[in-house]
Amino acid sequence: MATKHHNLSQLNSPLPSAENMRFGIVVAEWNREVTDALLEGAVRTLRSAGCPDINIQIKYVPGTFELPLGAQFFAEYTDVDAVIALGCVIQGDTPHFDFVCQGATQGIMQLQINWNMPIAFGVLTVNDMQQALDRCGGRLGNKGDEAAAAAIQMVKLQIDMDAASPDHEPDRRKVN
Repeated sequence: MATKHHNLSQLNSPLPSAENMRFGIVVAEWNREVTDALLEGAVRTLRSAGCPDINIQIKYVPGTFELPLGAQFFAEYTDVDAVIALGCVIQGDTPHFDFVCQGATQGIMQLQINWNMPIAFGVLTVNDMQQALDRCGGRLGNKGDEAAAAAIQMVKLQIDMDAASPDHEPDRRKVN
């Protein structure tokens, strides 16, 4: 979703109930001022959709490049329904920005396909700190809100698709 003149915290429709959903949130420690604000937004959105705190697990990784492996650890070692990956990469003077952004993006995309699990991409890729601050609770809202909303919507979609499949077994989650 393009963010030019769009507040990330304004959702287009109400979210499904997340009361019986479980989420892992993996947060990059690099640019911590920004990623902490993204985390606040994600947790706020999960709570507002009814997700109890006990169903929210938070883990930290050193930087955005490590987000895919952190998300994989959630998929492999926990029983979460989705993972929210939060990070921030700010353009510098070298191609490092491109490599980190590309690696994180491709890693998260590949992970959700391989694990058949929603992995929400809450990574800011910006030119400067002001753009990051605008998108982590500033004038353009909070990308953490958007990532959490996407995770909730994708878990609901997966539940609905599973329930409609011919070999469906009852799911522990009752989602409206």
